[in-house]
Amino acid sequence: MIIKELQEIENLKKKGNIPKHIAIIMDGNGRWAINKGLPRAIGHRKGVETVRRIVEGCANLGVQFLTLYTFSTENWNRPQSEVSVLMRLIVKSLQIETNELHANNIKLTFIGNISSLPKVVQKELIEAVEKTKNNTKMVLNLALSYSGRWELIEAIKNISAQYKNNIIELKDINEKLVSENLTTRGMPEPDLLIRSGGELRISNFLLWQIAYSEIYVTDVLWPAFGTKNLIDAIKDFQSRERRFGRVSQQIKREKISKS
Repeated sequence: MIIKELQEIENLKKKGNIPKHIAIIMDGNGRWAINKGLPRAIGHRKGVETVRRIVEGCANLGVQFLTLYTFSTENWNRPQSEVSVLMRLIVKSLQIETNELHANNIKLTFIGNISSLPKVVQKELIEAVEKTKNNTKMVLNLALSYSGRWELIEAIKNISAQYKNNIIELKDINEKLVSENLTTRGMPEPDLLIRSGGELRISNFLLWQIAYSEIYVTDVLWPAFGTKNLIDAIKDFQSRERRFGRVSQQIKREKISKS
């Protein structure tokens, strides 16, 4: 990371409004490669390098949780050759990066239908999670074979079973209970959702959790996304007024009362 970027990170931290949880839809690997006349697989490999940069940047900023949309349920519909490349890349990345994550006090977790992944991916993932489970600087949360609709269906099943077994009553079903039955339980909801690649959709990602997330979309394709782009996204976040259904005057009064 260059000195200028480190200085900008320190300036952002001084403002004090750093997102606790950033979620990212990492889009554009394939398009980046095609634009350069390269195989899509090269784009995915370059995308891994971007992940390394952004994890470092978020850790330096003091972000507590970083959730990356790594492989969606819908991605299984891609050509089998590309899926195989992605699975091998996930395994290789876990083998290479786990020690680095551990050395930097970063905890790895995952969400998604992990049982649908190849056994070798499951093995590497579980070992990485186990190795880093006591780390405290930041949580890197990978969404693998994940979809927001799948997650909500699983939550409904869990809550239905609790009701059927007389663990809860109908009156107990509320937002808190739903959140506690999602795969992200224990994590704060994302303050900021970043999407690279310019597409204006959320692609079945964290449908419940991003209800009040600030959304930042950039045309920059994921392999070209760097620390400067992360800084730009957070600058944009810091410029926004988060009202959560209230009006600006209420927010101003609250700030005055706290000062």
